[in-house]
Amino acid sequence: MRGAVREGARPWIADATLGVFLAAALFAAAAAGVGPAAAAHPRPLDAGAVLLAATIVAAVAVRRRVPIAALVVLNAVPVVWFLAPYPGRLVTIAPLVGCYTLAAHRGWRWGLAGVVFTALAQIVAVRVVLADTETVGVVPDMVLLAVTAGSSGAAAGYYRAVLAATRAQLARETRTREERAHRVAVEERLRIARELHDVFGHTMATISVQAGVGLHVVDRRPGQAREALATIKAICDDGLVDVKTILGVLRSDTSPDERDRPLAPGGRLDRLGDLLDPVKVAGLRVELDVDGEQRKLPAPIELAAYRIVQEALTNVLRHAEARAVRVTVTFEPACLSVRVRDDGATRRTAEAGHGIDGMRERARALSGLLTAGPHPDGGFEVRAELPVPDPR
Repeated sequence: MRGAVREGARPWIADATLGVFLAAALFAAAAAGVGPAAAAHPRPLDAGAVLLAATIVAAVAVRRRVPIAALVVLNAVPVVWFLAPYPGRLVTIAPLVGCYTLAAHRGWRWGLAGVVFTALAQIVAVRVVLADTETVGVVPDMVLLAVTAGSSGAAAGYYRAVLAATRAQLARETRTREERAHRVAVEERLRIARELHDVFGHTMATISVQAGVGLHVVDRRPGQAREALATIKAICDDGLVDVKTILGVLRSDTSPDERDRPLAPGGRLDRLGDLLDPVKVAGLRVELDVDGEQRKLPAPIELAAYRIVQEALTNVLRHAEARAVRVTVTFEPACLSVRVRDDGATRRTAEAGHGIDGMRERARALSGLLTAGPHPDGGFEVRAELPVPDPR
């Protein structure tokens, strides 16, 4: 990665090196007489030839920044070289570098223009300046070389564009996966936090109420005190099981198929009685009504309904100062309706806490609706509507 950054930051170093190598090779070939002669009586290599070689180096060094200007200069050098006239005809290779660069960095349309310009410049240099009428086959070869250089540059530019687009797409996909993983992790933490809040809140509130009952009657009614202690123990045992199950999720990787699975094993509607028994022991009148045709529901819906009832009863114990509470579960064809209403004071500090917000989040996660507020006939009511998908 660092090497790629350095290469992208200083491309002119590689280009200047290429220009030096190209100029040195052409200059050495001309000095050694390699290739066909440029004139019958060539001029010895002198400072002018060195200046033209340096021009090739400079043009190649800036070819990526100003490809059009570089192409013009590299095509002008052979014309001047032949006008001098210096020996050797291999100097005509230099314009091919400019032709390749223009096509690679400006696309095939500019590359086609560069091919036409280079081919015409080569024809002018060989047939007009040199008045070369004997080597007729040289012109088609030069045109073919220009076309090859331009095509190669266009292909290289297209490859770089595809590679850049692919890398950008991969980078976007990587960011999307990271954002999705972060979002899933946040949602999972919120789900676990909500479960722990409900379990701990209900457990501690019930323990507090039962402990208060036990302390109040321990001297006068030891039997009721023992019953309160037994209830506390049962609640603690159930709470520990739920907490261990929830914390076990933190110690293992959760697959996508398991994310919707209930975290705690006790979240079923057939265990609502376990929630109501401690409330009865605390001295409240409790009614449970189940209406409609009971049927097996998806686990997330059962868990949400169970936790909503649990949190609503916890708020009744902690805040309502109620004497009676009624829980109604209605199995409708398209949804499950849950209502928890008490006859306590209209309120209430629970509205400012996280309990009702957590219940709303549970219902919203299942595309449901939850309302909580004072009832027109007195007391406070929590009502949730949870859609049930069609099993067919």
